[in-house]
Amino acid sequence: MGKLYTLFTCILFSLTISAQQTDIDSLSVPEPKSFISNHQITNGGKLIKYKAIASETYLKNKSGEPVASIWSVAYIQNSTEDPSKRPVTFVFNGGPGSASVWLQMGMFGPQLVKVDSDAAKDDGAAPYTLVENTNGILDLTDLVFIDPVGTGFSKVIGKGKVEDFWGLTEDANSVAQFMRQWVTKNNRWLSPKYIIGESFGTTRAAGVANALEGNGQNMALNGLILISQALDYAGSTSVHDNITSYLTYLPSMAATAWYHKKAGQGKSLESFVEECRNYTYNFYAPALYKGSLLTDAEKNEVAEKLSYFIGLDKKYILKSNLRILMPRFQKQLLEEEGLAIGRLDGRYMGDEVDKLTDGPHLGDPSSYQISSAYTASLNHFYASELGVKMDRPYLNSNGEIYGKWNWKPVAKESGWEPSYVNVTRKLSETMRRNTGMKVMVASGYYDLICPFFDAEYTFSRNGIEREKIKMVYYEAGHMMYTHQPDLIKLAQDVREFLSRK
Repeated sequence: MGKLYTLFTCILFSLTISAQQTDIDSLSVPEPKSFISNHQITNGGKLIKYKAIASETYLKNKSGEPVASIWSVAYIQNSTEDPSKRPVTFVFNGGPGSASVWLQMGMFGPQLVKVDSDAAKDDGAAPYTLVENTNGILDLTDLVFIDPVGTGFSKVIGKGKVEDFWGLTEDANSVAQFMRQWVTKNNRWLSPKYIIGESFGTTRAAGVANALEGNGQNMALNGLILISQALDYAGSTSVHDNITSYLTYLPSMAATAWYHKKAGQGKSLESFVEECRNYTYNFYAPALYKGSLLTDAEKNEVAEKLSYFIGLDKKYILKSNLRILMPRFQKQLLEEEGLAIGRLDGRYMGDEVDKLTDGPHLGDPSSYQISSAYTASLNHFYASELGVKMDRPYLNSNGEIYGKWNWKPVAKESGWEPSYVNVTRKLSETMRRNTGMKVMVASGYYDLICPFFDAEYTFSRNGIEREKIKMVYYEAGHMMYTHQPDLIKLAQDVREFLSRK
């Protein structure tokens, strides 16, 4: 019995050690990877020699243990006389679940992928064309492109858990932590600091600006550039009974109908949009709030005016109870041609198999008609130009993230009733504490997911000091830089914004 007991004890001890070792191995973290290369480019009429640093940065918990690896690509000018005075701009896209590929390969990176500027052709299959970004801003600022946890090459490591990063507050805190680490490592605390965010990236930007004020390391930003802003989701959520969205989307529908020659012909885009703005504020809003109290004559009058602005049949508008959901508009505007228009960019058109679905069923043509080019070009650029060699695929987007995202704007232990996300008040308060922070808001007229009128509506409320906001507009959609004239205009607007004192 004694020998058997001893043998059993030894086996049990060995199994325990083995299990512990396996657990340790599963949490082992290799050294972060870094790929450094040197390049040059002409931006702003100046030859800029710069270093590209594509690398992993490990975020650690309060115990000093690595919990996440953040992938970033930094483009830093060489031989700067005083690096502490050179601006640095942090760039990210949105989702949540999107990597920074779109702003890097579409607008601000040293090489850009070419897609059809007029939104008339699909990107097709490889090969694709990459060109030097002669409209870049590296003469004005260093650039750091960030991929949040779960996107690009970024991932949870060690004892980290996705729920620690996949949430409105958690995401902002992790990006703020990365920025502090980067600034500290590169001795850039005295550098002017900016953020460029797109779509949900603007939601993140407001959260990060707020998060950077805390944790005993207040890092004030000099400015935010919000591309296709999404600060108050009531204005960008087209669903039944959300009166705000019927209002905020109407001018974008009108602009898109104008573009496709279904409305406003003989008028300029700006004058037609202004006419629709005035109607929305002064007539459409009261009609929606009056609801079923409208008389038949009033309903007919509103339906006729909506048909005038958005190019849909009056009978269809009446059947819709004067409330047109965006997916239906996408399908109805070019119904006679059998085409559905894009959501990110209403200029794009997709030939659908089923012509009668209540909204596009193939997906968003303004997304699937360019995504292959962006994916291939970024992977080629990383491997061929930056020498990046990683052991996992680069995720342009991660669909798993959205389903697990924590939208609560409060701590997990706090109660909160679901409502539309709105970080505008947070931004307003941050701007009042940091009076040196300026904000630029870039909107596309044909953006049917984050409408330009929503930006105007959002920044006219929520305690925002409107005189501190610079609003700029483009004749394209969500990613206005896919339209070459607007890429040039956006670059000029950003350049002017960064140069303001």
